[in-house]
Amino acid sequence: MTQKELHNQRLLREAERAVINMHTRRHFIKESAMGLGALALGSFIGSCNNKSAGNEIAFDPAHPLLPKLPPFPGKAKSVIYLHMAGAPSQLELFDYKPELMKMDGQDCPKSLLEGKRFAFIRGVPKMLGPQAKFAQHGESRAWVSEHMPHLASIVDELSFLKAVTTDQFNHAPAQLMVHTGSPRLGRPSLGSWVTYGLGTENQNLPGFIVLTSGGKTPDAGKSVWGSGFLPSVYQGVQCRNEGAPVLFMNDPDGMNRDLRKASIDAINDVNQQEYADYHDPEILSRISQYEMAYKMQIAAPEVMNINNEPEYIHEMYGTKPGKACFANNVLLARKLVEKGVRFVQLFDWGWDSHGSEASLAIDIGFINKCREVDKSITALILDLKQRGLLEETLVVWGGEFGRTPMMENREGKKMPFKGRDHHTEAFTIWMAGAGIKKGFSFGETDEIGYSAISGKVEPFDIQATILDQMGFDHEKFTYQFQGRPFRLTDTRGKVIEDILA
Repeated sequence: MTQKELHNQRLLREAERAVINMHTRRHFIKESAMGLGALALGSFIGSCNNKSAGNEIAFDPAHPLLPKLPPFPGKAKSVIYLHMAGAPSQLELFDYKPELMKMDGQDCPKSLLEGKRFAFIRGVPKMLGPQAKFAQHGESRAWVSEHMPHLASIVDELSFLKAVTTDQFNHAPAQLMVHTGSPRLGRPSLGSWVTYGLGTENQNLPGFIVLTSGGKTPDAGKSVWGSGFLPSVYQGVQCRNEGAPVLFMNDPDGMNRDLRKASIDAINDVNQQEYADYHDPEILSRISQYEMAYKMQIAAPEVMNINNEPEYIHEMYGTKPGKACFANNVLLARKLVEKGVRFVQLFDWGWDSHGSEASLAIDIGFINKCREVDKSITALILDLKQRGLLEETLVVWGGEFGRTPMMENREGKKMPFKGRDHHTEAFTIWMAGAGIKKGFSFGETDEIGYSAISGKVEPFDIQATILDQMGFDHEKFTYQFQGRPFRLTDTRGKVIEDILA
């Protein structure tokens, strides 16, 4: 008997044992005890809620990632979301405040502290002027600091949201709020919603791919790209930018591609039998994921390889082939959307500028982080534009909250380096590409950058705007869960019409 036949025979014996176990009384009691109760509760809740579920997407569990048309024509076919994990300081990048410089070193006015909560500031901190020089750029005359000289050259492609606010001042809840619409675990991420609604144009790659840099994942962990209560096939697939793109992608020693295919076929035969018995759509999703994994063995290594890019592209992005870095991920993001991937999420860790050490100092580590990302982000916009992809690709850049105009004094003590605490009342996010106005700024903060005074927006509004550009009414784009229709912008949100072209 060949190795392939032995392998298949072993899998079938395991499947037969599993089927026998499923038909025992012990198994039935164990599996159905909670299920029957949950079924009764769900029926009760559903009977108390006759509200329409909205425009719920028709879900085909056998082909969950097939491309779908949105409810109305969208300007964007794909999204690249660049998240600077830790929250970059808007006061050293885009929100120019000369009045704040005049207050540098003074005690913080009591009016800025009374009734406010901060992550670390205690007592009366000192004010901290901008740690950068600013200038106006482009026809739009947008203010950009010296820390982003390359980005300053393309401000006429961007729309700045200068008065973004949030109600979360700790990293993990704030990151979850930005990406899932809730500060608590368990909700689907923005990328999951988009791929659930639209599928993807490349059936050999996941519809939602995640790339991380900076040495760590976001504080909220992988939940920021999780699928929550949506089918698991829509969660983000984290790929690596060195070594194998996905762990266990390569065939094990002694297993060739034919044997790998035979193994997957045998496993999916078992899954098909299980689906015939239980009709659980998640089983069909599992089958689809096994098949996707097999296809990715060929497609992923090719698209995730940046070595075959021309030299001028490497120079343009500032890439470092063979090493893990943000620039490599940005180039990969362009390659992925070019190949039809629907949603690409980049997380770059290291932007938490508290001043507790040099790497987290607003005048040292923060500047180094800006240098790491400035060139590649600029290259991304220019490269997408020259390839005709910017018109159909929505690019978003930002963090989870802002930084305070006052210097951090953790527990009332002076920090060893200059730093700023977390700030919820004002920060900057910019967008570019599909359907977004060029060379535009919306919203304004007060004279020291403490509070939004016009054009105030929240994460819900940004989520609503992204969905709108993808062709969805965020109030009608829902998924039925626990007896009611949920949506990404579950409690509020409005499309930011002012920045739409």
